Amino acid sequence: MRYNNDEKKRQKLINKLVFLNVFLKEDQKLYELPLSKLNDEYKKYKLQNHPHGEFGSIQWV
Repeated sequence: MRYNNDEKKRQKLINKLVFLNVFLKEDQKLYELPLSKLNDEYKKYKLQNHPHGEFGSIQWV
């Protein structure tokens, strides 16, 4: 079975979200989410676990 680019991206995000324990591998909901929602979940995880938290990068003024 050949996957298109979106399906490859979807599968990569699913793998990352499972690896990061955001979702369980057995969670059927995960496999039903569209690419945009998976991307949102991954970004939300990255933002929450960023060393600077919700403040973003440190900027010198």
